[in-house]
Amino acid sequence: MRARIETIGALALALALSGVPARAGDDPDLIFRESTKFRLLTPNDKLATYAIDDPNVEGVACYYTVPEKGGVAGTLGLAEQTSDVSLACRQYGAINFKGKFRQGETVFAERRSILFKHMQIVRGCDEKRNVLVYMAYTDKLIEGSPKNSTSTVAITPWAGNTAPPRCADSLAK
Repeated sequence: MRARIETIGALALALALSGVPARAGDDPDLIFRESTKFRLLTPNDKLATYAIDDPNVEGVACYYTVPEKGGVAGTLGLAEQTSDVSLACRQYGAINFKGKFRQGETVFAERRSILFKHMQIVRGCDEKRNVLVYMAYTDKLIEGSPKNSTSTVAITPWAGNTAPPRCADSLAK
């Protein structure tokens, strides 16, 4: 049993170090970074704000801010980033659903430590109110991580369109 656990651990470590990114969707666009902690000889700790476009819903962008550790461990990609995340999603054009989606579908994910911790943005649909609901959270394989943030996008007419699409019509049932 112990040999099996060690083998699984070694495989997980090899995958993490292989450079295989833990991302769903396109890479985020860096909007800006702000230093939060000065470090004399290594990079500062920062807050970074990124933007992503929803890959399945045209006309919606989400902005999220996450802490990025500096120092030696942060520079080498070995620091475990904190679980804090803030999220704001907005309609910036006419909404068009590219296909069916399920409640809680992953819009974007990225690794927040060399092993075990990921940040995800998932999407759902409030059918009654015709509102897209986005939730950002971090998960950790071993003990979980309750930090999260929620944002909503009310689907409204855009530039003269009379009836906006219904998110319920694009839900995979």
